[in-house]
Amino acid sequence: MKFDPPLETVTLLRRYKRFMADVVRADGSEITVHCPNTGSMKNCVLGEPQQALISDSGNPKRKYRHTLEALQVAHGHWAGVNTSRPNALVEEAVRAARIPQLDPVDGVEREVKYGDSRFDLALGNRADPHTFIEVKNVTLGPGPEDADDGVIAFPDSVTERGQKHLTTLIEVVASGKRATLVFCVQHSGARAARPADEIDPRYGALLREASAAGVSILAWKVALAPDAMELVEPLPILL
Repeated sequence: MKFDPPLETVTLLRRYKRFMADVVRADGSEITVHCPNTGSMKNCVLGEPQQALISDSGNPKRKYRHTLEALQVAHGHWAGVNTSRPNALVEEAVRAARIPQLDPVDGVEREVKYGDSRFDLALGNRADPHTFIEVKNVTLGPGPEDADDGVIAFPDSVTERGQKHLTTLIEVVASGKRATLVFCVQHSGARAARPADEIDPRYGALLREASAAGVSILAWKVALAPDAMELVEPLPILL
């Protein structure tokens, strides 16, 4: 995923009303940008000025022309906070056949329904896919007072939607089709991923149940840079 123009380095002052953030540019001017993240952004927003990256839509008619893409977090690492990026990053990697478990030869579809759920991606014919794929953005790393152990967790707040996706993935496997959950780990310090049981114990329990039922659980690290982002390596998952 290339950025043209490259992402701009700014200083984040505050995030508020969930979808807004105020930043200061290199010339000292202050602007408000769109923050496309419905989560708590725990350990991403540090409560003090911190470096950030923003993208420019190039559309002067947009109320907030710029978008918050990444933040410098504890221990000097970077975390990608734009939750619209992971689906595209994973799709790009699948289409390029870079994820061995997800073969694109039969076709790759976006936003495919299964029952009353909708999954981010599917493999096969859209009318009858053989594999359903759910993608999650993973950014919860150690805070400033924590050891830099490289274990990045999901979710950063209780997610009933995420719980429902897991139960539906289990149903997919029970129906005879394949189901895969991909943790898209947008954290430069990542060395492993895990469920955040301390935040959403129900999600952690369902994740282990899904794994035992045959749902494939994958985690891939994203390389973050001002000119591009891409999935670069698989990570171990600590269940």
